[in-house]
Amino acid sequence: MTRRAFLEERNALWARLRALPPGTPEFEQVLAELSALTGWDRTRLLAGLGLRPEEVPGGR
Repeated sequence: MTRRAFLEERNALWARLRALPPGTPEFEQVLAELSALTGWDRTRLLAGLGLRPEEVPGGR
């Protein structure tokens, strides 16, 4: 994957994540995809959204 492709995919996943209600199955799926792409853990990704794990219902 080129750097440009990586950045475009990463940015698209962040945009999708911001548009979804936290704790929904789709939110968790996009969160997992972004984690796999970036290597960031769930806590770090949630922090990027201004959330703490305990604020997200249904988290794994």
